[in-house]
Amino acid sequence: MSSCFYCEQGEKLRSLMIEVASTPAATIYLNRDQKHPGRCIVALNSHKTEYFQMSDSERNAFFEAVARTAEAIDKVFHPNKINYATFGDLVPHVHVHLVPKYEGGLQWGSPFDDSVEKKLLTESEYAGMIDKLRNALVL
Repeated sequence: MSSCFYCEQGEKLRSLMIEVASTPAATIYLNRDQKHPGRCIVALNSHKTEYFQMSDSERNAFFEAVARTAEAIDKVFHPNKINYATFGDLVPHVHVHLVPKYEGGLQWGSPFDDSVEKKLLTESEYAGMIDKLRNALVL
């Protein structure tokens, strides 16, 4: 098995996302690619690859972090819908992509597709988004 960038917490992770907040069960990240404004990832703090490997309390705490993150995204960015994507074949570590979708916007009515060109922001734009998300998070 290849190394896990969520567990390593190294440059690969930092090149893709920025930490917003952490709970005992999960870490919340802002995705650097902001073609879907407010897109975040919630990653389990322990290394597991499947939901069934988690204890009931760990799973409940993880999905509480997912729900609280979605609520913060909704408060800050006002999407029409938040899509939740769980994969793991390329990055085998429990994590959920929270992808805000906007009616009439990019990929509205179709599945989230990462093949569309990335939208990267300035560090100050990321910092502003992170501040807003942190203020909206109820953890």
